[in-house]
Amino acid sequence: MRILGFMTGTSLDAVDMAILETDGETLQGFGPAAEAPLPDALRDLLSRTIKTALQHPRGAPEPALFAEAARAVAEAHFEAGSAFLRANGMHWSDLDLVGMHGQTVLHERPSGGRPGRTLQLGDGEWLAGAAGIPVAFDFRTADVAAGGEGAPLAPVYHLARAAASGLPAPLAVLNIGGVANLTCWGGGDRVAAFDTGPGNGLIDQVVLARTGERFDRDGRLAREGKVHPKVLEQLLAHPYFAEAPPKSLDRYDFSPAPTEGLPLADAVATLTAFTAECVARAFGVVDIRPASLVVTGGGRRNPAIMGALAERLSCTVADVESVGWRGDALEAEAFAFLAARCLRGLPISFPGTTGVRAPMTGGRLAQPG
Repeated sequence: MRILGFMTGTSLDAVDMAILETDGETLQGFGPAAEAPLPDALRDLLSRTIKTALQHPRGAPEPALFAEAARAVAEAHFEAGSAFLRANGMHWSDLDLVGMHGQTVLHERPSGGRPGRTLQLGDGEWLAGAAGIPVAFDFRTADVAAGGEGAPLAPVYHLARAAASGLPAPLAVLNIGGVANLTCWGGGDRVAAFDTGPGNGLIDQVVLARTGERFDRDGRLAREGKVHPKVLEQLLAHPYFAEAPPKSLDRYDFSPAPTEGLPLADAVATLTAFTAECVARAFGVVDIRPASLVVTGGGRRNPAIMGALAERLSCTVADVESVGWRGDALEAEAFAFLAARCLRGLPISFPGTTGVRAPMTGGRLAQPG
């Protein structure tokens, strides 16, 4: 099957797109990939929706606002996908399936006996009608309803990608987005995956608040500043780190408040060290000892983060491009792969990845017309 995967991150900056040829078990080919910026009006709407979700008590969120945002997300995906296909001499009819992750506006893990909540906005039915082909979407809800964390979901694709590339176990894949998540593969079906802690999220928050820039470009601020050990220990005292995996995070579960009294460069340096230390501690709570770590996500482009990881880990650390993977397309590819598994009723979450009791499929399938 030829499948177009869509992924939008928590930074609200762009939608990633990639075409993958797969049956949900093996990878037959890789098509074009690209990204398209989200329209400013949609970013404003999503920011308002996220704020509402964070402030809303448990229960149903405001239906009109969320329905408006879900439709707007689907429309933006259709417009981006149409332009992407035209640029590559293709049409929607050349595809068999679409996998749309949707825009995460809320992710609450199970706590105190209460079930978790997760919400990725994207009107799959509307997109299927507009594109004229089936759309797999809403990948996380079933897992959460079954008692799982709902994240991470990419590990099953990481393993398929490693197998297709001939990469040997033990291997780890680290995705550094707003939150960082780790997949450790020990060979066969030995896999452990969970969110390690903040990725770029806290760094981006501080840089944006103090400079108006959206991130620490090339890690310049981090390399200019110094790490404050007491502040780092304060950040590491968060109760999340005392919990055993599987476990997951929302980007807003942590706050950069402990760094508020520091000069900007020192705050960024300390938060960069925090991201790396979270990963180092994550390696200490799994019984798989990877020989190598490949890093994807925006954090792989930050030399300060990559250097901090190399200092703290005993395995080799490299970006995914060094092993022939497309770092900018990897998550979009993953949701194309998950769409195929959804269509075929294959599991997408597992006890070692989300903590669900047994491997289970997930996602909803919207048909055109």
